Amino acid sequence: MAAAEFRKDNHYLSQGYLKRWESSPKKVFVYHRLVSHQNVPFWNEQSIAKTAYQEYLYALRSNGVESDEIERRFAEQFEFPAEACIEKVVNEDRLTSDDWHKLVRFLALHDLRTPARLIEHMTNYSETIMEIMDGVLAELPEKLEKHQHNEGESATEKINPTLPIKVYTDIKEGEEFGILKVETAAGRNSWLWTMQHQLNNTAKILHLHKWTIMRPAKGMSWITTDKPVIRLNYYSPGKYDFKGGLGNNGSEILMPLSPDHMLYTRVGKKPPQRGTRFSVEQTNILRRMIAEHAHRYVFGKTADDDVPGFIPRTINAEIFKHEKDQWERWHAEQTESENYFSGQGDVE
Repeated sequence: MAAAEFRKDNHYLSQGYLKRWESSPKKVFVYHRLVSHQNVPFWNEQSIAKTAYQEYLYALRSNGVESDEIERRFAEQFEFPAEACIEKVVNEDRLTSDDWHKLVRFLALHDLRTPARLIEHMTNYSETIMEIMDGVLAELPEKLEKHQHNEGESATEKINPTLPIKVYTDIKEGEEFGILKVETAAGRNSWLWTMQHQLNNTAKILHLHKWTIMRPAKGMSWITTDKPVIRLNYYSPGKYDFKGGLGNNGSEILMPLSPDHMLYTRVGKKPPQRGTRFSVEQTNILRRMIAEHAHRYVFGKTADDDVPGFIPRTINAEIFKHEKDQWERWHAEQTESENYFSGQGDVE
């Protein structure tokens, strides 16, 4: 049996999901929030296979060998099981409790797997790592006991197979105290570790909520983005933010599933009947919010004339090139860091 082909193109939006906005065979309309010059069209049609992906975004290294295990796990455990459920939603078929479970898992994955969430992780890692460090330090006495025979030497230990942490201890012979040094780095491995932890634990909170399918006002449709899950706190007209918590009463969590269907819950509240339509005013507000929540791309079944008014694009060649260069260096820089924390980059 031939080995499965390595997937270096890691899609942060399921291709099956984007096909719900298919504008022509295997294509979708894309609006770019950041462009290099003003002559770039507001909308352009792109291949779904070459949209919403980044090379080596979820790549892992095991014993020096690259693995696409995470990309395959996402597809097999979250994307494929949800496709039939979304088809039921679109066809207005009855949904079982298992269908709802799979739809919520699909939402949870797409809340966590995007480049926008990677950037958020890189920004906040210094805070979240402290919780991890508490666990490392709690285990330290047992580990020091284990390495007593190595007194006078620096012991290196990888705490987790994917979390990039190194702990060094240096206790000189005859001395009661020594030096402890902990090293870590925000990057691909720390992000993937955090994402898996949240999918296995935190995302379970989502299954406690009551979900429904909401529809836009007649004659209107949903768009979607490269950051498709919105956690909304709505206070009053014109006052809202996207910092809603998974378990915060009153927060609304939503994800368009097709141009005519949205997975929706309001935490702590009984949901409207499945298939309920928002008013024209509500639909316009939500369409604006969906666009505003985008990181870099908005996707539509058509070249939606409203979107440029919702979120005017940024025209800046320098920022555009800087982002492009960062992504081109991504895999090499992450591989170097991962080799270091796995011991392959250690220098005598």
